[in-house]
Amino acid sequence: MTRYKLTVEYDGTGYVGWQRQDNGPSIQAELERAVHAFCDEDAIVHGAGRTDAGVHAEAMTAHVDIEKDVGADTVRDAMNHFLREVPVSVLLAEAVDDEFHARYAATARHYRYRILNRRPHPALDAGRVWWVRVRLDADAMADAAQELLGHHDFTSFRATLCQAKSPVKTLDRLTVSRHGEELVVEASAPSFLHHQVRNIVGTLKLVGEGKWTRGDVRDALAARDRAAGGPTAPPDGLSLVRVEY
Repeated sequence: MTRYKLTVEYDGTGYVGWQRQDNGPSIQAELERAVHAFCDEDAIVHGAGRTDAGVHAEAMTAHVDIEKDVGADTVRDAMNHFLREVPVSVLLAEAVDDEFHARYAATARHYRYRILNRRPHPALDAGRVWWVRVRLDADAMADAAQELLGHHDFTSFRATLCQAKSPVKTLDRLTVSRHGEELVVEASAPSFLHHQVRNIVGTLKLVGEGKWTRGDVRDALAARDRAAGGPTAPPDGLSLVRVEY
């Protein structure tokens, strides 16, 4: 039995999320199907996180235990052979120690959220960005984002159905920058609450529109009440960029 660390990219459009569920296709199920197809084993693929329905990943980390005696490159290539008709690809497979765990060993997770800020709708990036037609003030959003850095109770920015034991998290990085017609929000933390990044982005959009101030963001955080926070941004613009160990 060998444990393999997998680095996976995927387009989450049309999927119920990373986690295997009964109500639709998942990324986890696609990967497990590919493992079974090439080595006839019912292995469980463990991911570093549970991305929401419609959320993408540039480099999700996962691990899987395989009994078949094959090399890491063979695992990658064989899985990709059976994934070729779906938007999921194993970028890298590495043999690792049995103590490695994709979720519990992770020390940091990095997300990127893309906002296409222009009048014309997206043609090439449809499903990969949040299309916002009204001009957003990226500098005001970046300034307000500073209120959320650090160790806080993020109840106002977690989903009402979030299953985390505690709403307290440490947000190490939260930046907003403009690149022509696109705004990029980057967030880094050891771990995130359900919908935390999307709720933060939805709140910062209110600042960018001039509807909220930095003080309003501060007050929303202090309220510790989801109703006090801004709306949830759509999943389209969100991608898991990388996981650190």
